[in-house]
Amino acid sequence: MKIGELARLTGVSPRLLRYYEEQGLLTARRVGTHRSYADDAPEVVGHIRAFLDAGLPTRVIREVLPCVEGPGPAVHGCAAGALEEQLRGLDDRIAGLQDSRSALAGLLAAGGTQREARSGVSAA
Repeated sequence: MKIGELARLTGVSPRLLRYYEEQGLLTARRVGTHRSYADDAPEVVGHIRAFLDAGLPTRVIREVLPCVEGPGPAVHGCAAGALEEQLRGLDDRIAGLQDSRSALAGLLAAGGTQREARSGVSAA
């Protein structure tokens, strides 16, 4: 199938499909000056989109994509290590954001207490 048809079927722009190709996520055969994609390309694009929506960078998607089958995507054990590493990274970032939020809330609370003391008005 040609790039325009793949774009229409998946809702992904031709430019983005070419980017997926450049990143090694999607393969196309060259027929003259045109790209020709395999029949399973819409499914592959769906997997790519699902992984991107999950926050995975393209380098990780390239690593786990061979471990995916079906429209799900159903991820086989060969992807578990890479996905667990990404999940740990997300957990670490979330913990860091929670720490930052607590620190900021503390600063606001301290500032609110000082404002209340100066004005004699409660911020409640």
